[in-house]
Amino acid sequence: MESYIKNIIFDLGGVLVGLDAQRCMDAFEKIGAKDISFYVREHRTEDLFWKTEVGLCTVEEFCDEARERAHCHATNEQVVWAWNQLLTTIPDAKKKRLLELHQNYRLYLLSNTNVMHWKLCADQLFPYGDYGVKDYFDQVFLSYEMHLAKPDEKIFQETLAQAGISAGETLFVDDSMENCEAARRLGIHALHESTGEDWMEKIR
Repeated sequence: MESYIKNIIFDLGGVLVGLDAQRCMDAFEKIGAKDISFYVREHRTEDLFWKTEVGLCTVEEFCDEARERAHCHATNEQVVWAWNQLLTTIPDAKKKRLLELHQNYRLYLLSNTNVMHWKLCADQLFPYGDYGVKDYFDQVFLSYEMHLAKPDEKIFQETLAQAGISAGETLFVDDSMENCEAARRLGIHALHESTGEDWMEKIR
């Protein structure tokens, strides 16, 4: 890691938390919402999940739309459970590495996510012994709270401004090349994550 890097911004899904689209599709089928599997399989987030990721609808409204599109009678709890099956785990090795890096860098999280996924991550996936989200990151930036989403350059600009950090001293880690390119256009250094574990070795 170059000596001038002082800040590291991490993506969440595919970088820290594992993703399993098939498990999510199977879960929707299990609750009688097979038609929703199409949106997960084809990554059609803009059609059904986009509003939740930019904070434009409530969990209840999301569940209502999911039921309508799937022509099913699943409860809100069942719909949320099925959607959360997309997320698998955050390995302890990654949490330990974040704690180590936090001793030398300011760490931030910038994620396109929704309140359902974030609550699961914060409550169940990030805890590690006595550590939690606040121990890993100086600040957390979530699309549904900011009403912005990557790769829109505005979300990067807002993150830099709120954190009070400069682009040239910041590394961004994301599994989307499109997001990495958007960050680079603003002068942010970017590491495109390909395995979910690249960053653990490349950031020193």
